[in-house]
Amino acid sequence: MPELPEVEVTRLGLAPYVEGSRITEVCLRRDGLRWPFPANLATILCGRVVLKTARRGKYLLLHFEHGCLLIHLGMSGNLRVMPSGTPAQKHDHVDLVMGDMMLRLTDPRRFGAVLWHDFSDGDIEQHLLLRHLGVEPLQEALTAKWLFQQTRQRSAAIKQVLLAGDVVVGVGNIYASESLFHARINPKTAANRISLKRYEDLTIAIRRVLQAAIAQGGSTLKDFVGADGKTGYFQQTYFVYDRAGETCRLCQGTIRHIKQGQRSSFYCVNCQK
Repeated sequence: MPELPEVEVTRLGLAPYVEGSRITEVCLRRDGLRWPFPANLATILCGRVVLKTARRGKYLLLHFEHGCLLIHLGMSGNLRVMPSGTPAQKHDHVDLVMGDMMLRLTDPRRFGAVLWHDFSDGDIEQHLLLRHLGVEPLQEALTAKWLFQQTRQRSAAIKQVLLAGDVVVGVGNIYASESLFHARINPKTAANRISLKRYEDLTIAIRRVLQAAIAQGGSTLKDFVGADGKTGYFQQTYFVYDRAGETCRLCQGTIRHIKQGQRSSFYCVNCQK
């Protein structure tokens, strides 16, 4: 699944092309993906200018004067810039045409989403899918003190707390595993048993891992490509994720694989106590 770095890589790739551009045509090749497409989306968007791009968690946001288009890449989606009129392939579901170029949403597994939020309904942060999200990990709101305070009543494993999204948003499965490794925290450790000092280490690790992933174009495990169609290569530098049975890059110990809440976790038995 595209996680925060992949969505941010997509946003950074789209921004120079779409910010200030006017929507001239909307092409929908099905009724919806995870949820139905907004009624009359072409009427809502055609003739309108994209004022800015943004991201909230794993949601890409296209801001217009009258509202905001929310796009989620689901399990296998990508959003690319390409010349208008490029022939559509089997899994190309949405085109947002802007003159001689367009944004094309491709989603083989169809778990993505394209939703509309009209500003007459309030600020975008009050959207049903966004209002309960935690703090952004790359912003100042994420601090060790915040993590410490928010986890005092949480006995769940720290890996599960990171994935829940209501304390900190966007630290998905891959980057949670990598961040916990760099902070030397076992993913099975109860969140309320972690000290303020160790949360300081985790906060630093989360930021560094996400920033490194963005700089390397995100991770491409199966389907993800950026707005320019290029794959990411952060997966080439994983320390623990998807390296079960291999040797730890730091201590020469063995990387172990376990299941937590039906998700795969990877950690070093020596480095992460």
